[in-house]
Amino acid sequence: MNTKLLIKILLNIFSLLIVSYIIPGFTFSNLWSAIVTAIIMGAVNTFIRPVLQILFIPLTIITFGISAFLINVVLLWGVSYIVPGFEILNFLTAVWASIALSFVSWFLNRLGDDKRS
Repeated sequence: MNTKLLIKILLNIFSLLIVSYIIPGFTFSNLWSAIVTAIIMGAVNTFIRPVLQILFIPLTIITFGISAFLINVVLLWGVSYIVPGFEILNFLTAVWASIALSFVSWFLNRLGDDKRS
């Protein structure tokens, strides 16, 4: 496995665990469910999100990008239905968790950037 991919997965797992700590209703029953969630989220963000963003370009333009954000929220909430041990209490929790996850992931990825290349 590629080292950069492994680091990215580890950062995503850590991001999910941080968000589960700060957002009530965004929970994992164990570490394994966080690992599976990170992997599934990576696959969803790689394969499904781009297709949805292309399909919803007109709506994204009309709503000034809000629908793009809502796509992320719905995908996150959808993953909680797929992964056993990962629960999101309600849609509002998914919204706050999506915002927090964006910030935490951004911050951790900035810390993990290799400045030498």
